[in-house]
Amino acid sequence: MNISSRTARLIAELMLSKKAEEVVILDLRKLTDMAEYFVLCSGQTDLHVRAIVDGVLEGMEAEGIRPWFVEGYEDARWVVLDFVDVVVHVFQPEVRTFYNLERLWGDAPGEEITD
Repeated sequence: MNISSRTARLIAELMLSKKAEEVVILDLRKLTDMAEYFVLCSGQTDLHVRAIVDGVLEGMEAEGIRPWFVEGYEDARWVVLDFVDVVVHVFQPEVRTFYNLERLWGDAPGEEITD
């Protein structure tokens, strides 16, 4: 397991610790150079999305890893955390359905992560 894969799994675990729903890791390594993995999840409200994001940021900071950038935190409908090789997407359900990244990146092997 490479470092990016371990990072993606850690992020998924941190999401689950905040009761994130539909946690999925997409492996993009054979499809693009933009990132190796996307980690996606849903939170039911803006407060839930922020709690998930805060949990990921705190957990990663404890590992000495900070994101390159964070986008969408204030609105909290779709928050993106860019950890360079791993890009995190935390959605409210209707936004996730609308953008449907799993379909857009349908050629990427995906794995749903559960407790």
